[in-house]
Amino acid sequence: MNRAALFDVDGTLADTNHLHVTSWWEAFRQAGHDVAMHDIHRAIGLPGEDLLAHLLGKDRDAEEDGALSAAHDTLYGTYFDRLPPLESAADLLRELDGRGWSVVLVTSARQTELDALLRALDADGAVTATASADDVEQGKPAPDPVHHALGLADAPARGSVFVGDTVWDMRAGTSAGVICVGLLCGGIPRADLDDAGARAVYRNPADLLAHLDASPFGATGGRRT
Repeated sequence: MNRAALFDVDGTLADTNHLHVTSWWEAFRQAGHDVAMHDIHRAIGLPGEDLLAHLLGKDRDAEEDGALSAAHDTLYGTYFDRLPPLESAADLLRELDGRGWSVVLVTSARQTELDALLRALDADGAVTATASADDVEQGKPAPDPVHHALGLADAPARGSVFVGDTVWDMRAGTSAGVICVGLLCGGIPRADLDDAGARAVYRNPADLLAHLDASPFGATGGRRT
């Protein structure tokens, strides 16, 4: 039976959450919206349209969504040639691949962003497949992206593990019936990840790799908080 190791990318494998925060903040500022960076940070991980609804309200002028998203994409795109992977992110993916896990990246990023992230991670040989926001109708926290990723890996939810850094990741994974592991490197508090369904929480990819055997990826499947 295949086992899927599912990974969010922004904030989980790449240190990019605050680049997104800055890009969205500037996009909002240019359009005349005063949105606090703290609030933007807590919304990172949602697909663009859902992020805008979360921050500006469902009664916003939705006709402005395209321009706001385009402004964010243009600003964030200036970082494409220097997106920073988190410590040991590629080593973690290679180790899991070597242990027989099917590694699938599950992200709310569009394909252009995902391509830049893949170049930054430099772990293509360890990645079985990728699932981007372009592949599903509903993004996280809906379970659709996780279900799609499981299909790409030809793996059941039972025994598969989803690693992410936001409450949206934990809720999506929990709804899909997979084991959820939270990482603190995206800046979301441990208690929030726990409340959203994390089975275990680690500081970053390096910490998870160092304790892999005692994690849900290992034989003991222990909890680390």
